[in-house]
Amino acid sequence: MQGVPSKRDDAAGKDGARRPGAGEGTPRHVAIIMDGNGRWATKRSLPRVAGHRAGMEAVRRVVRAADARGISFLTLFSFSTENWARPAEEVSELMGLLKFFIRSDLAALHRQNVRIRVIGAREGLAREIVALLDEAEGLTRANTGLTLVIAFNYGARAEIAAAARHLAAEVAAGRLAPEAITEGLLGEALPSADIPDPDLLIRTSGEQRISNFLLWQSAYAEFYFTPVLWPEFDDAALDEALSAFAGRKRRFGGL
Repeated sequence: MQGVPSKRDDAAGKDGARRPGAGEGTPRHVAIIMDGNGRWATKRSLPRVAGHRAGMEAVRRVVRAADARGISFLTLFSFSTENWARPAEEVSELMGLLKFFIRSDLAALHRQNVRIRVIGAREGLAREIVALLDEAEGLTRANTGLTLVIAFNYGARAEIAAAARHLAAEVAAGRLAPEAITEGLLGEALPSADIPDPDLLIRTSGEQRISNFLLWQSAYAEFYFTPVLWPEFDDAALDEALSAFAGRKRRFGGL
């Protein structure tokens, strides 16, 4: 039935229970488009790379804050498929920051019982980066606290197209009837099928678009746009977003 959450909404646990510490009205899954690093740096007459480095500190703050508030899933849009069009020096810096984050923070995240999931294409990435992503997922796979989802080299349209190709191949092989393809089946073909859909999608920096991020999964997400630049996003900014979410009534197409 249209508007009814799919079985993916129970992916965080067999009983679908919230994490301990989650308050009434706390979203299970918060997704964030981390925008404004470059503008933060420009305002301070600094190179853009300085903004990305400051943004990494914001990542650490928000992961701690989300964990403390009992949020079950936190998805961060760290690098999109469109970001390859940026200057080569900036792309190299972003790749270096990802490697630094995993090498410096993975052990601490593991001790904090954080589970890491990575969504996005790995084809074309440097073998060193792929190995680090695999290591982060493998080490933390059995953890039961916050799931930190890193959307890296990610594009929602490409993700949906890949799922459609997979189903088309199943039809061509005679293993699936075309009429058997449903919304649920297509959703289960996405790499994020084991992650519940986001309840709250936040974008920083004042921009009001979702930029090819979780297009399928955000069908019933609440959107929250804030003028705060990502390097300045902190516990208070997260709490403002959570407060706004708690005040909304989610009908999922009903009354």
